[in-house]
Amino acid sequence: MSIKAASIKLYPIQVHSQTPVVGDISQSIEQAVENILQNDRSRRLKPGASIAVTAGSRGIANYADILRKVVSVLQSKGYLPFVFSAMGSHGRGEAEGQKEVLDSMGIKEEALGCRVSCSRDVQLIDEFEAFGRQIPVYCAKEAFEADGVVVVNRIKPHTSFRGDYESGLLKMMTVGMGRAKGADMFHSLGAGHLADMIPLIGGRILEHAPIIGGIGVVENAKEQTAIVEGIPYDRIFEREKVLLAQAKSFMPSLPADQADLLIVGEMGKNFSGTGMDTNIIGRLRIQGVPEPQKPYFTYIGVLRLSEPSHGNATGIGLADLTTEALVKEMDKTATYLNCATSGFVIRAAVPMTFADDRALVDGALQMLRVDDAAKLRMMVIRNTLHIEHLWVTEAIYEEIKNQPHIELNHEPKFLQFDELGNWIWE
Repeated sequence: MSIKAASIKLYPIQVHSQTPVVGDISQSIEQAVENILQNDRSRRLKPGASIAVTAGSRGIANYADILRKVVSVLQSKGYLPFVFSAMGSHGRGEAEGQKEVLDSMGIKEEALGCRVSCSRDVQLIDEFEAFGRQIPVYCAKEAFEADGVVVVNRIKPHTSFRGDYESGLLKMMTVGMGRAKGADMFHSLGAGHLADMIPLIGGRILEHAPIIGGIGVVENAKEQTAIVEGIPYDRIFEREKVLLAQAKSFMPSLPADQADLLIVGEMGKNFSGTGMDTNIIGRLRIQGVPEPQKPYFTYIGVLRLSEPSHGNATGIGLADLTTEALVKEMDKTATYLNCATSGFVIRAAVPMTFADDRALVDGALQMLRVDDAAKLRMMVIRNTLHIEHLWVTEAIYEEIKNQPHIELNHEPKFLQFDELGNWIWE
């Protein structure tokens, strides 16, 4: 007979990592903007010139502060900066939905001290042939009509493909600034061409749009700002490749490569574009693309959807098990649009759904047919972005406890639920 959830003892551990952190964000941003303004395109700008600054939909650390400082520095030079939505099809691809996303991150006119433009309007700025088809290049209309554009984005490994350029400045130009039309075109090419298309389309945007430079942000394993670099437009290709390599070296990972069960407390767009970071959970769920060999989890269960996701449950299909509470919060329109745009429709598939958290764990244990709690390999994380604090079962703890970066926070405790079957977090 399989064990029950109440018989599982969890060891609360902390994984220590040593990565750099920016001490003074404001000073770093000021220097980054100064670096951008030292190129031929920037020098042509006159006082009163309009400069568009990108705002995406990702939960970048210190995001509102970064944008506020970019705007402030540009204003101090006599320019007229404004922030514009550059988030592809997110926010349902509509102005109202984009505003909701930006508002939730504190990116508001009164906070930034400038206009925030949300729109679905794009301009067709170029067209070229690649992979046997015509590729249109779209750019947010208000950005294309501005005198200059500053691209601000986090540089990190992508959750669906690998290449010299993944999530970063070029992808922000290719997909984010292309809004719903650009995102739909980009993803229509299929997973096999995405890594190739980012430099191709990004290069055309650099050529035809008034990009004066980008601010690349790299975060460490604790989601802290580790690097801020201002890159002139003509060095973006060169520097983004280097910063991506650094971002990959900072990437956190779970302390064990294999487990029977991974429980994710909360998924959402503020943690990863795929709700749960595929680099952490070891799943892509893209038809025709092989799954990573590690990490490997027999089953993955996810309990809740984060409020900042505004119902967008993209990535729910990466899990095997979920709860009624999460499914109830799911906005099918937003989720389906996101997954239909990317072409990764399996990621919108709703997995086996259980009445509550206790029922989910009991269901997983029954399917695993584990009859000895001491042998169960199980890990529990709050979300895939914050994994330095997590819980593991005895079998995994005994395997990793002597590693120098592993610390036991306090004595292990049996898994507990409230009277409604909800997980009780420590």
